[in-house]
Amino acid sequence: MDPTRAHSTPSTTRAIRIERLGPPETLVEREIPLADPGPGQLHLRVEAVGVNFADLAMRMGLYSTVPPRPFSPGFEVAGRVARIGPDCAGPEPGRAWREGEPVVALLRHGGYAHDVIAEEGNTFPRPPGWDAATAAAVPVVFLTAWTCLFGVGRAEAGESVLVLGAGGGVGTAAVQLAREAGLRVFGTAGTAAKREFLVRELGAETCFDSRGDWFGPLREQLGERSIDLALDPVGGRATARCRELLAPMGRLVFYGMSEALPGRRRNWPAVIKAWLQTPRFHPLSLVEPNLSISGVHLLHLGAKEAKLRLAFDEMLPKFEAGALRAVIDREFPLSAEGAAAAHRRLHERANLGKVVLIRR
Repeated sequence: MDPTRAHSTPSTTRAIRIERLGPPETLVEREIPLADPGPGQLHLRVEAVGVNFADLAMRMGLYSTVPPRPFSPGFEVAGRVARIGPDCAGPEPGRAWREGEPVVALLRHGGYAHDVIAEEGNTFPRPPGWDAATAAAVPVVFLTAWTCLFGVGRAEAGESVLVLGAGGGVGTAAVQLAREAGLRVFGTAGTAAKREFLVRELGAETCFDSRGDWFGPLREQLGERSIDLALDPVGGRATARCRELLAPMGRLVFYGMSEALPGRRRNWPAVIKAWLQTPRFHPLSLVEPNLSISGVHLLHLGAKEAKLRLAFDEMLPKFEAGALRAVIDREFPLSAEGAAAAHRRLHERANLGKVVLIRR
């Protein structure tokens, strides 16, 4: 029987949980209670889960907004509607949700499970032709990239954008969105294969070695104060270098600190080093050079979350036309062993694009 089809209502579900902090091998699989969907909520049977770098930070105890342990990580799932809570408005005016309808949803945590309870406002009908892996690979990275580029970064055609970590999930999404919007795109990535892919396949103008001196070659190619927008998920010295490259009216958008996670275990000296090397900006220091510094956390937009649905709808025709695509690096099974393997791949910075967990 297809495990994703709506049938008898389960009282429990299988979930991959964080019970203690540590390396990827500390992830465990448990049978846990499953709540009924409340007002404005949907019960979804999960088919695929997107894995994000923040999941690693959760497991290592370096992510601030998490529930008490034990809990499951996971910000995004693709699945099917199993039950519909009271007072649900439906995906669009005049249409109710249907049991078995394929959807994709954003969560604050809990996605590493066979069943989840999702808020209706953060649940989207799955576009025709998208399989579960594609649907799970798109929401967080493309909506984060969109928010950084356009929601906060105010990018305009003809401007230059620097995408640090361009070979990752958000990075590959940002390169595509920026190119589609008519920006000059420059990136950094850690391997020659990634850099070649970003230039030849995704349209970046130049991609530099993130493990070497990318600052000098980029400044030599473009000149000082030449970048209009920099997207920084790295922190540490990289943030200071981005700031030096910003042109007048340039914007730096900060959305992570991967420099604080150099290995599979929590390393407090590395965390402290990254924290200390990340510059602090006094407001007066931004006035004369005409700079803006912003931060983005996709799941803490509050009332602004409605913009995500508009952005998602805006991007869909571009996926259908082939101008945008999900870049999936590898699929792992939705199990403790599969999730641990997925986390190890991200720790090693081996992924090109998105890593996904698939329910077999």
